[in-house]
Amino acid sequence: MSPEAAIGRFLTSLKTPARILVAISGGSDSTGLLLLLSEVLKAAPNARISLCAATVDHALRSGSADEARDVAALCGSLGIPHHTIVWQGEKPKTGIMAAAREARYGLLAEVAEAFGADLIVTGHTAEDQRETLEMRGKRTEQLSTGIADAVLFDRRFWIMRPLLFSSRADIRRFLSTRGVHWIDDPSNEDMKYERVQTRRQLSLNMGAETDVDTAAQRRLAYSSSGAEWLDNYFRLHGGLLGQVIPDGLRQDPAVFDYALGRLTAVFGGQPFVPGRVQMERLLAFAANGKPGRMTVGRVVFDLRRDGIYLARESRGILPLKLRPGETGVWDGRFSVRNGSTAVIHVDAAHAIDIDEGSSTRFPKAAWKRATASAPTLSAHNVPLSAEFGRLVEVTPHFAPFDRFLTRFDFTFADRLSAVFSRVPYAEPPLRSIDGKTI
Repeated sequence: MSPEAAIGRFLTSLKTPARILVAISGGSDSTGLLLLLSEVLKAAPNARISLCAATVDHALRSGSADEARDVAALCGSLGIPHHTIVWQGEKPKTGIMAAAREARYGLLAEVAEAFGADLIVTGHTAEDQRETLEMRGKRTEQLSTGIADAVLFDRRFWIMRPLLFSSRADIRRFLSTRGVHWIDDPSNEDMKYERVQTRRQLSLNMGAETDVDTAAQRRLAYSSSGAEWLDNYFRLHGGLLGQVIPDGLRQDPAVFDYALGRLTAVFGGQPFVPGRVQMERLLAFAANGKPGRMTVGRVVFDLRRDGIYLARESRGILPLKLRPGETGVWDGRFSVRNGSTAVIHVDAAHAIDIDEGSSTRFPKAAWKRATASAPTLSAHNVPLSAEFGRLVEVTPHFAPFDRFLTRFDFTFADRLSAVFSRVPYAEPPLRSIDGKTI
């Protein structure tokens, strides 16, 4: 799709009003995104849609501050409010690209909040999609959805990628006809990065896009069916122990695979579903029907006549220390905000106090295992008093969804949020995607 058509369709699809934060680095993709949005809105003014922009200076190389100033000048010439935010602190020695991505979106969310923005847009293109598909294809034989066109970040801001099916060459032609220059980041040519290696290896074949659409539609269908499966066959006990009733084990294998994989990630506090080999072992165990236990993805599965129970295994649960005012995620399963004036420690219960009334409804061993992995709060090695405990907020955290939730998994994640009595996820800020009403 031409960049102009893509931006036109994107703006038409928006629920209004909308204040859009454009993430702009100064490269051709993000510069083109900003200019396209600006031109389309000037050609067809919409008082209910406005633009603002932000540049994240990762401070990883000399010249980045000067580049940010050039971007600020461009935004000023277009009458678009702009803010530069710098990634402060010590940078990791390994995994720098992943760490930079995490930091970038966190900083963009801060700017979006300051600007009162409703959503964030980034300049990912068809080339980025092809590279991602190639890299994921090397790690798994499963059909990948690639980069999602809409992702909810930190439960707060939707990140949209309106140029995901437009080519970089077309965006650069658009900029060249207007005499607008862009910055070529030297890291885009550094062969130590996997993405750069992949970019060099890729052919000009664009045939992967059809597979992306097929995978996306399939995953959307699984998300919807998985949400219905949750309603019918999943039970949550005490916020800690999950149960799949027997009929749930005999449903559509693909839907069961989808739902159980994501439940495993949630109960295990892991950002990703277990790998294919692990899931096949787990599905075979569930289908066998023979009572027993197995551990996958830090979760113990206890198969009994009344279904399969799942709870976090007791090993590998690390403590978390929070100073006054700090917020952190404990064991990938609980978000903890320390509103007290004391330094608190969060750790697993270990010592188990069984509620006899509750334990009669399901196996004692499963309930013991679940309660042993519950969070407990202390200060100076003493359990928090009721007064201090009220000042500490503990809420369930869904590791595969709460930081980055793609629209493909939205329906399932939102239904799971209701199961755990959490507030709903923010709805996508769109009336339609790819011309289809949502």
